Amino acid sequence: MANGSTSQDGLDVLAALGVLVGKTPSHADGTMNLLLSHMLDTAAVADVMWERFLAPSTRRLLDEIAGGTGRGRGLFVWLCGVHDCGKATPAFQRRWQTEAAAVRAAGLEWHEPTAQRFDWHHGRAGGHLLQRLLRDAEWPDEQIAWVWPIVAGHHGFFPVASALRPDPRARGQLEGDERWATVQRALVQRLTEELQLGSFADIAPVLVPTRAAQLHLSGFVVMADWIASGSRQFPGVDSLGEVSFARARGRAGKAWREIGLRGGWGELPEPDSDAFVRRFGCGPRPSQVLAVETARQMEAPGLLIVEAPMGDGKTWAGLMAAEVLAAKFGADGVFVGMPEWATHDPMFGQVRRWVSRIDENLAASVSLLHGKRILNKDWSALLSEPPEVRLGAVGECGEPAEGGRCVPGGSGHARAEPSGSQVPAEWFFGYGRGLLCPFVVAPLDQLLYATTRTKFVMLRMAGLMGKVVVLDEVHATDVYTSQFLMEGLRWFGQAGVPVVLLSATLSAAQRQALVDAYLTGAAGREEYTADDLSQPQGYPSVTAAWGAPEGTGHRSTASSCVGRRADLPLTVELMPEPVPQAHADPALRRMAQDAADAAVADRLEEELTHGGCALVIRNSVERAQTLCTALRERFGDEVVLLHEQLPLGTRADRTARCLHQLSPQQDGHERDRPARFVVVATQVAEQAFDVDVDLLITDLAPIDLLLQRIGRLHRGDKLFRPTRLAASRVIVTGYASGDTTTGTDDIDAAGTGRGIPQFLACTESLYGRHLLLHTAALVFRAAGRKGAWSIPGDVPALVAAGYGSEDELPQPWRDAAQSARWRWEDEQRKRAQNALPHLLTRRGDKEGSTLAGLHYIAVPPGSGDSGLTALVRDRDPGVEAVLLMREGRRYRTLSGSVLSEDGALPDEEWVNDVLAGVVRLPASCGPGVVEALHVPPGWDKHPWLGRSRALVLEADGTSVLSGRRLRFDTVLGLMDEGPVV
Repeated sequence: MANGSTSQDGLDVLAALGVLVGKTPSHADGTMNLLLSHMLDTAAVADVMWERFLAPSTRRLLDEIAGGTGRGRGLFVWLCGVHDCGKATPAFQRRWQTEAAAVRAAGLEWHEPTAQRFDWHHGRAGGHLLQRLLRDAEWPDEQIAWVWPIVAGHHGFFPVASALRPDPRARGQLEGDERWATVQRALVQRLTEELQLGSFADIAPVLVPTRAAQLHLSGFVVMADWIASGSRQFPGVDSLGEVSFARARGRAGKAWREIGLRGGWGELPEPDSDAFVRRFGCGPRPSQVLAVETARQMEAPGLLIVEAPMGDGKTWAGLMAAEVLAAKFGADGVFVGMPEWATHDPMFGQVRRWVSRIDENLAASVSLLHGKRILNKDWSALLSEPPEVRLGAVGECGEPAEGGRCVPGGSGHARAEPSGSQVPAEWFFGYGRGLLCPFVVAPLDQLLYATTRTKFVMLRMAGLMGKVVVLDEVHATDVYTSQFLMEGLRWFGQAGVPVVLLSATLSAAQRQALVDAYLTGAAGREEYTADDLSQPQGYPSVTAAWGAPEGTGHRSTASSCVGRRADLPLTVELMPEPVPQAHADPALRRMAQDAADAAVADRLEEELTHGGCALVIRNSVERAQTLCTALRERFGDEVVLLHEQLPLGTRADRTARCLHQLSPQQDGHERDRPARFVVVATQVAEQAFDVDVDLLITDLAPIDLLLQRIGRLHRGDKLFRPTRLAASRVIVTGYASGDTTTGTDDIDAAGTGRGIPQFLACTESLYGRHLLLHTAALVFRAAGRKGAWSIPGDVPALVAAGYGSEDELPQPWRDAAQSARWRWEDEQRKRAQNALPHLLTRRGDKEGSTLAGLHYIAVPPGSGDSGLTALVRDRDPGVEAVLLMREGRRYRTLSGSVLSEDGALPDEEWVNDVLAGVVRLPASCGPGVVEALHVPPGWDKHPWLGRSRALVLEADGTSVLSGRRLRFDTVLGLMDEGPVV
């Protein structure tokens, strides 16, 4: 009947197929695109994806599902093509007057007054129709059960089965009568025949894939649909005689080339023993050898945890292990995630060089996935194309959605990179698509977004499955964020995604939890505990775990090796300071801070008498700013300040200077190392800050973070150091000893006792009293003993003790510490519970077999990445604004460039200049200040500035925002001077 026969009731099926709308003229370059044409276009894109994009592991998986080598391609192409079958209904076809009249003229009717009263989204309609069609074709119920949600959910949400049917009050006017059923069957049969797949029954799968595999496949269906919705590459075809798969395949191949898409390295040979030298230009260190050899021993995709000291080369170890795992298990690329991202972070450059040494043609496929990547010098140096680079017609299935709402992405047009571009195609930077790029460097948050119950999550997850996932500094996630990380590991375990985790200070409990999460997914269970997990007996170490064959449990291994350098004895010294109580008078708090700053300045004058480079880490921006002011009065320009409230451009420039001048050089040549230098920083110096300093002064912090800070100390073996600073020392401050009760009129300035210590309010609110007490006990115990700690050898034991029991604490502290633990544990439980409603899978649903209802009680869509960040981080992320100076009726950037009256940029080259002024507002401003910020009209539709807001400063550098006076200082950054009186 699909080939032109007339139905028993006289309906001309071909005539009906020749009028059904797939894309309206406004979404198909001016000509209506027939529904069959769009379905074949999508199938053709899928066919190109099979050849040029899908990972080898994904193709093998689809072959297994479909019943043999070569069969997976047909199943994949058919599933992508059939996605829009739900448009063959009155509910969809009635929406455009002219086209609806043609449908009626072909003999397909409905009662318009009834139909117009109800919505029935074509995704849900497609799931409903496909259930009936496949049941008639005698597909097994278990196969139908996993296929229909992929069709029903291709617009971003997976509905429950009960939501598929049309509203019964519509009395069949949404689904149509028997004539409609005939055309619906003919449409899908015609699609199947065009693909040369025979009948419905011939393509029935033989294996039910895991839910993770279904999610993976669903994301690719969305990807194929979005590409095929690009109106310029896929203009409308309104004549059925011109519709064929061969023609669609030609359009798809041309579109793929013009858009500039490509996959990763495909079938990758396993690297030989000399590969490390070729990749990185030097021989591997013991921990790097151990990581690579352990990866070679893994019998199945699994979790590899590399624990090694700061500066031991964990990044290279992780990348080399990822290359081995990709070759063994058919991954097509990598995702490299960091806990935070800064413009100076070198990870993008490192990954790009590594990829290029595997295949120089792949360097342009490495993406830096961050909203401010344009400020990264490695990235911006690659953007040689002019701003007016030609547009590519890349769709997001952007027709107005049923019910009057618009699908994210608007018209769907995006820039295409011309051939020869040094960066990935711009298509990959559209809504939700970034993770689909073959090689991705990004903040961890980008991965965490894929674990939330949000729209189009399948697109994000499809970008991760088929890759090797490498996560750096994995210990840095807090209890709330770790719930999303564990959710991701469960999905990766079920999908067979190899994961490499890197850490310098991972606790045993964290290691166990990470492994359990991955193996829970691999086993397909709600819960799983690897009770007999192999535990490392030394440091550095590598732990690996993977699922055993046929679901028989798991396998694991743990090994350790010698470090690259001998342990260094570290001396811990104390510098207590006055800590007024929280209710103390502001003047008293200022007096205490002045005294603390003066003490650090005095100490540095003494320590740096004969030169040397010091790092001072404060736990708040305000403390860093006041200390910098005090130090610059004595050391002048030898002091550099780094913190979160500096403009991005300033922070990047200062950080680059520090990384260059304080590089832990190994050749004995101190090129630009200053004779005397002091860096004052906040926690920004804990990560991605590869420096070597002679002396560290730091506020007290939990032991793992304290050890991260200590990792910046004496990293180079051959650097010349002043005699006084030749031995490794850390001076711990930011606390007061508890031998004197500090009140509003009594500040304990001496603070040399060993009572229960008092902590700064900013420190205790940030880290909690429980962990601080445990760290204080370790620090106090080590103080006064030369070389009390051996670094890095003592790191595992110190981390274990820092998270241990109260029995290790001084007796007088234990009651207070136990109370603090109870409060901390209660807070941890509450924070973990708060994350549960946002996780992709609900509690009790982790053993689900299909995607049906996965989005039940879905999270409402947020505002871009910022809205998603608010889901995966429960700490206030702060508010960012672009600093501008008012100059008459115009605006001026911090560097002096003058913008037009409405803020528009005279030249696109000025974008970097404007974005360099982005600054995080003080926390005291609160989230409500967003509405009080200025939005220059000229930024409204700008691709980089469209979502930005500006803080406009007067000539004196001040601005009043929500009743508070802010001041910008070129040295100190943005400061809050308090309420306006």
